[in-house]
Amino acid sequence: MFYTYILASQRNGTLYTGSTDDLAKRVFEHREKVRPGFTAKYGVDKLVWFESFELRENAFRRERQIKEWRRVWKLRLIEETNPEWRDLGDDLNNLLVF
Repeated sequence: MFYTYILASQRNGTLYTGSTDDLAKRVFEHREKVRPGFTAKYGVDKLVWFESFELRENAFRRERQIKEWRRVWKLRLIEETNPEWRDLGDDLNNLLVF
């Protein structure tokens, strides 16, 4: 499985969109600031939205699409499935379908 995801610093805070083939590992890396960069610098470590794909290229295409969106569209996407802005990373193992 491949994933496109959105992280936030807090509700309506700074957003980051990415894609990966191991969502649990990638969320851990963001939380622990394993790699220096945007998410580490701005404290963007709460998983607030994700989508799964069979093919890597589809996840990557979706990532690029969302990165081009206006901020309000991204906020709407998050709030459609996660209106409380819960950190989905806390329940990730229960949410992922293998």
